[in-house]
Amino acid sequence: MTAAEPLPGVEYYWEPGTTIEWVYAGAGRHSDLPNVRPMTVVQDDEDGLVAWLAPGTPLIKPVLVDGREVRHAGPVGMFVEERVLKLDVWRGTGILKVSPTGKPWSVWHFWAADETFLGWYVNLEAEHERDLDGRRTTSVDYVLDLWITPDRVIEWKDEDELEGAVAGGRFTEEEAARIVADAQTAVRDIEAWTSPFADGWKDWRPDPLLRLPEAPTGFAVTHIATELLG
Repeated sequence: MTAAEPLPGVEYYWEPGTTIEWVYAGAGRHSDLPNVRPMTVVQDDEDGLVAWLAPGTPLIKPVLVDGREVRHAGPVGMFVEERVLKLDVWRGTGILKVSPTGKPWSVWHFWAADETFLGWYVNLEAEHERDLDGRRTTSVDYVLDLWITPDRVIEWKDEDELEGAVAGGRFTEEEAARIVADAQTAVRDIEAWTSPFADGWKDWRPDPLLRLPEAPTGFAVTHIATELLG
């Protein structure tokens, strides 16, 4: 366990290797439909939480009633169409996520199948709240994102979806403006190349013997991925 003293309100840090649930809570009319990703703690200290989402990990996510991804409903419809939960698997390459303490975003590290580093993804989101007994860290996704290439070119992503979130009643104009301001703050951190970008996590690799977490339980799912059908 890290030797660092826990932050105020944090009883302890998680041991490396601990399985936790990285949760994005539902909001508005979808408040009872979270996105739940089991992940493995890599590091946890006063600077933030670092956790690994392994390829093939079973997870819970909201989908449209017919099972399609919510983005198929379009930038407005994805916030107003009915949703249900699906027990699915993470089909991409693994993601190393860093939740920096006190920041309204997390930083995701992406690699290609051959382990070539692809870039950093800044996911704008609420500061995380921990349920230590339940080994869960919960945030709310803010829709807007940034992509940073290995040569530090910054690209804004999903601006149309943020506009759709306002049109669909997910955020107010004032809330959307604050999210954009948070993204601009993140851009300044990137341009200054502060932590966690400067921390060398792009060179990290997972233990090849690491076991996949078990599927989240306690959720009423409507759809189940074929890979998980017995």
